[in-house]
Order: sequence, then C-alpha cells, then structure tokens
Amino acid sequence: MRHGKKFNHLGRKAAHRKAMLSNMACSLIEHKRIKTTLAKAKALRVYIEPLITKSKNDTTHSRRVVFSYLKQKEAVTELFGDISNKIADRSGGYTRVIKLGNRLGDNAQMAFIELVDYNEVYFTDKPKKKKTRRRGGGGKVSSKSTDIVDNKNSNKLENSLKAEENGNDDSTTDDVKVELTKTTNSEEKDKVLSSEKVKNEKKEEETPQEEEKKEEETPQEEEKKEEKQKDDTNSNSSDVEKVD
Repeated sequence: MRHGKKFNHLGRKAAHRKAMLSNMACSLIEHKRIKTTLAKAKALRVYIEPLITKSKNDTTHSRRVVFSYLKQKEAVTELFGDISNKIADRSGGYTRVIKLGNRLGDNAQMAFIELVDYNEVYFTDKPKKKKTRRRGGGGKVSSKSTDIVDNKNSNKLENSLKAEENGNDDSTTDDVKVELTKTTNSEEKDKVLSSEKVKNEKKEEETPQEEEKKEEETPQEEEKKEEKQKDDTNSNSSDVEKVD
C-alpha cells in the first residue's frame, strides 16, 4: 500500500527518477535556467534546494554529500563556488518556477525553472526612481528665465544708483525701494542698502563744509550788492542831469 506517499513519481521507477532529477539539477546549475514540464520543475525544486543550502557550509563532508546526489565534479565546484557566494544572504527560496503555455503534441503544461539571483529582469535591488508631483498646474521654471530676471533687476538698480549720483534723489529712492521689494536675492538687497548708507554719510560730511563756504561768501556778496546799488544811483542821477 502507498499510504502517505504524496510526492510525484513522474511515471518512472525510483532509479530512473533519481537519475533524471540529478541530470536536471546539473543542467540548472550550469545554465541557471532550464525549460521543462511543470510537474518536473516542481519535483526538481524540492530536489535541488536542500543541496544549495548544503553548499553554504563549504566542507569536505558537505561536498561529498552533494556529489552523491549530482555525480558530476564540475557541477559541484560551480555550486560551492559562484552560486554559494551569490545566495549567501538568502535564507531559502533559491529557485523560481515560471509557468508557460501548453506543449504541442501531448498538451503538457510547460514551465521555466531558474535560480532567483541570476535573473536580472526580476532583480529587486534596482535604485528606485524619485516620484515627482505637479502642483497648481504650473510647470517647473527654468534656470535660464530666473537668470534673465535677476540680470534685469540688477541693471535697474545700477541705473537708479547712477541717477542718484547725478542729483535725482527723491524720485530714485522711491524706485530703489520698489525694486528692493521685487528682487529675490538677499545679496543684491544688502549691496543696495550699503551703498545708500555710504552716500548718506558722505552727504552729512559735506553739509558743514558747504555751510562754512556760504558763510565765507556772504560778506563778499554784500559788498558786491552795495557797489551795484551805488552804480545804479549814479547812473540815474546822470540821466536826470542830461534831461535838464
């Protein structure tokens, strides 16, 4: 009686079944992916995954145990070399079964069986792309447009400062204040404010000197005015005499 014998015999005797699974395991180790029927793929997964776990412990005993199943030296060296390093961080689930369509002829269901760490399509450690969102329906402002606006603001400020030097103080100071509110760069604001402070200090220094000059000039101007008045009176008197 076959009570509890739930594994798939695959329509073969024990010796034939073990030899077939051994050859399929060696092919999978060599090529990293093989195509077979779905029933054989599931049976191979149960057969090879304990051998891959055994390859993590690289000792003479574990190599001999694996060789008793595979019976090929090249497959054993590949399994304990490259594959064991690749699956070192994985605790289980070394293979993947991918179902395919049915085979022509007997209509058997086909499948791929592959080693998970050698599939680049399903590789999960790819760098994630940053998600971007648009708010308010407006696109991103290019850096060129911002540079053009900054250049225009700086040119306006320079022109206003030149106008102040020429003597247009009242009108230009208001323009400077308006432009300061429009400018976004704090550095430009600091430059403009520092230049205004320097000019105010210069004006304060010049005012006492100008007053002294005016005081010096006042007596001379008074003398000139008196001379002009005398000349006017003399000319008027001479005109009166001529009339007489």
